[in-house]
Amino acid sequence: MTNPADPASVPQAIDLLTLGESMVSLRSAGPLSAGGGLTMHVAGAESNVAVGVARLGHRVSWAGVLGADPHGQFILRQLRSEGIEVQHREDTTRSTGVMFLEQRTADVTRAFYYRAGSAGSTLGWEDVDRALTAGPRVLHLTGITAALSPEARKAVEYAAERAAGEGMLVSLDVNYRSKLWSREEARAVLTPLARHASILVASDDELGLVASAPDGARDPDAGETAMAAELLDRGVSEVVVKRGAAGAGVHTADGRWETPAVPVTSIDTVGAGDAFTAGYLSALLDGADVAGRLQRGALAGAFAVSTAGDWEGLPRRDELALLGTTPGGTTQR
Repeated sequence: MTNPADPASVPQAIDLLTLGESMVSLRSAGPLSAGGGLTMHVAGAESNVAVGVARLGHRVSWAGVLGADPHGQFILRQLRSEGIEVQHREDTTRSTGVMFLEQRTADVTRAFYYRAGSAGSTLGWEDVDRALTAGPRVLHLTGITAALSPEARKAVEYAAERAAGEGMLVSLDVNYRSKLWSREEARAVLTPLARHASILVASDDELGLVASAPDGARDPDAGETAMAAELLDRGVSEVVVKRGAAGAGVHTADGRWETPAVPVTSIDTVGAGDAFTAGYLSALLDGADVAGRLQRGALAGAFAVSTAGDWEGLPRRDELALLGTTPGGTTQR
């Protein structure tokens, strides 16, 4: 029985819920065709963000579907070890998705997916209903889940619409994957989905999948500003643009903020965008302003690229100071 006079005895609300497919990633340090050892990891944009936000001190839940196999058990063990509350369904007729990640050269990494017809692709509205009963403060979604199957797309659309209708903050990361669908297919699904988002996250080359690129625009910055303005007019509160080594920016009705990337030695860029998003959402949950969110996002991204793995190097709260503050601070324009 909880004691209302004792804050520690009162159940803590879920800060962030994310749902999607987590897979087993088998990583090779060289060309796969040459053989050699593989290391086993958990991969998935949504679970990457879940780990990042949980490590920064928030209560996080991940929902998805896994196969009744050792791969699924491995994923559950890894996520639970990070303090993430898992709301999963087990599909005894399908396998957990697998991907191979090849370090083809020092600068080129290639992913090979084996996820068609996977357990994760069967995510449905019943799974969404079960997960949303906790009433999270933030629901984080990505375009990857919507690309997995018609069933998963409907589940994502339902989740975004229901969460927004119930007053939850919806975060949507475009996260376009060309091996899952074409840009035309993505645009047809993600453009209407974006109207439910309070926070829209995209790389600079993904904005055109959720907004109309201006005709004949030769200045990329002007094109970005125009597309961000369109999204803001459609109800998005914050348009967050990731630019990798060039930093990141945020467009809101109050103006535009920019931050440079934190200079570090890049080891592995896989998962860097998810790390940035995790840092940004963590700072949002802490009540930080836009500049503070950008700064923490840049720091989390720097940790990700300077360590190997999708999420293994993501920082805990007391580790953020290891990389200091973002050089140059943030600027508002």
